[in-house]
Amino acid sequence: MFTHTRREVLKSAVSLGMGAVAADALAGSEKSAAGQGAASGGAAFFPGFKPGKFAATGATINYVIGGSGSPVLLMHGYPENHLMWRKVAPELAKSHTVIAADLRGYGDSSKPAGGGDHSDYSKRAMAQDQVELMRSLGFPSFAVVGHDRGGRVGHRMARDHREAVTRIAVLDIVPTYTLYHSVTREFATAYYHWFFLIQPAPFPETLIGNSVEFFMQRSLGALVPQAIEPDVFAEYLRTFREPAGVHACCEDYRAGASIDLEHDAADLSNKITCPLLTLWAEKGPMNRLYDVVAVWKEFGTNVSGKTIPAGHFMVEEKPQDVLVELTKFLSA
Repeated sequence: MFTHTRREVLKSAVSLGMGAVAADALAGSEKSAAGQGAASGGAAFFPGFKPGKFAATGATINYVIGGSGSPVLLMHGYPENHLMWRKVAPELAKSHTVIAADLRGYGDSSKPAGGGDHSDYSKRAMAQDQVELMRSLGFPSFAVVGHDRGGRVGHRMARDHREAVTRIAVLDIVPTYTLYHSVTREFATAYYHWFFLIQPAPFPETLIGNSVEFFMQRSLGALVPQAIEPDVFAEYLRTFREPAGVHACCEDYRAGASIDLEHDAADLSNKITCPLLTLWAEKGPMNRLYDVVAVWKEFGTNVSGKTIPAGHFMVEEKPQDVLVELTKFLSA
């Protein structure tokens, strides 16, 4: 929950480099975002959608659902939550039943403790949550769209639940296994947080917790207010700043560097057979470091792809470009 006064939020936002208008809007949206957004599960940002909570085997998942037609599950990336789909979901809902969900550990979904072998945040466990959610809504099979961490959950889902995933779109990623086996100086520089967040607790948790607003500003602030509205930024900050949320994100990355690699190594010969679309950022590191389509063809038998003229947060920056490609792919 927000505990800062308007003056404190304004001072903090300005000191972090936000424009005065954006900072004032953030301060003014504090109360409505923390109240309306939390109470509605984010549905206030999704006209015509209904919020819901589902108790999966390992976590309680927060989501919104709207539209009609064939089902599509949207999964967000780090450090955001399901609100990243607010510019895309309403349009997709004109021809599909759209479910935008918070991954476990993120947004208003529950945040298991993790620890041990980090299996609570393996992509296998996170994918299981979402499959159970979709089944509870009456969708034993569905299309998947995942950005960043959501794409990694989707990748595992397409392997573990082949009967459920009819097609999958992964946004601005290549497989985790490939990344950790092709580390270069440029990759480590662009993705420094991959190596910071995996350090043993409570090291990264403590540092982030002491400067959580600065950390979020470093991640997303350049997009405020043009691509990320101040009230949406406030919602991202509200759910991310909780100590359990910071810890959960670290556990997500710790799992990615350990148990997820074990699961991926066991599946290297087991290619994804459903249609797979990869979209990646023209201005991002993936475009510089990899032949993205070629990499995904090592993991899938039916792969297509295209660049989007944006940075990593393409759904925020260029929603119409993303929407065009997703509409074609999901309607094929």
